[in-house]
Amino acid sequence: MNPTVVLELCRFFHGASLMLLWGACAYLCLLVPSTLADTVWRLLARPFFLIAVIAALTTLISLPAATALIGSGWSDGLDIGIVRDVLLDTTVGQAWRAQAIAAVLMLSAFLLPENRRRLGLACASGFGLAALSLTGHASMLEGWLRQVHRGNDVFHVLMGGGWLGALVPLISILRLLGRPECKADSQRALRRFSTVGHWAVALVILSGIANTMLILKRLPTDWSSPYQRLLAVKIALVAGMALLAIVNRYVFVPWIGRNPRRALRALRLGSIAEIVIGVAVIGLVAVFGMMEPV
Repeated sequence: MNPTVVLELCRFFHGASLMLLWGACAYLCLLVPSTLADTVWRLLARPFFLIAVIAALTTLISLPAATALIGSGWSDGLDIGIVRDVLLDTTVGQAWRAQAIAAVLMLSAFLLPENRRRLGLACASGFGLAALSLTGHASMLEGWLRQVHRGNDVFHVLMGGGWLGALVPLISILRLLGRPECKADSQRALRRFSTVGHWAVALVILSGIANTMLILKRLPTDWSSPYQRLLAVKIALVAGMALLAIVNRYVFVPWIGRNPRRALRALRLGSIAEIVIGVAVIGLVAVFGMMEPV
């Protein structure tokens, strides 16, 4: 398979894994009452472990794929000496080392006492997301502007991952809302998600606009540019996610008092739709993030 395709797939699965783990675990740690968080964690612990394994495997595969892309194909990507040179002497290698540390920390989090695992996983996956800023278009800049761009990149992916990943345990919480013993905590968790979600959506949009201005210094309106076309599609999808979030909050949530079954079903479907769109956005970024931003 072409090294470019392999690296794009690694970027997609790796980025999606980190975002889902970060957002889900941060939500459970910070906004969900502990008793309910324990219940949800028991439901999701096994899928979370599999997602962490995917993040580790994509980290492992991405180094020879990146080396093959830098060099002359898979003959270089599988050459131990060349891989070592890329690992030790390039920005790509520096970023890979950070991701390798994050992967080890994520897997090690499952060895912690059960009540600390989600916190360990949130910290490790958040570190992995922040480390993504070591590569990408910010590296094309110099001086303070590079640091500003990297800082904005970190903020953007943490806010985006927080929004997207939190939707996964939210779906479980919506299912638990019907249980009398979980109802009060579930309502509290939903209210907190709604409050923080407003800020997360707004900050994702603002930091995304800042990124576009830092990279292109204008809106993506040149349809002859593959980079700008994909960026425009990403912007449209994020706008669609924001619209769905607004509908969920201001249309479906008020239905709960009048028709709980219908409202909860609509909220679950809306949340699933947001996750699907969010994963599509990650796929687009995995592709156009490797393109020349022209």
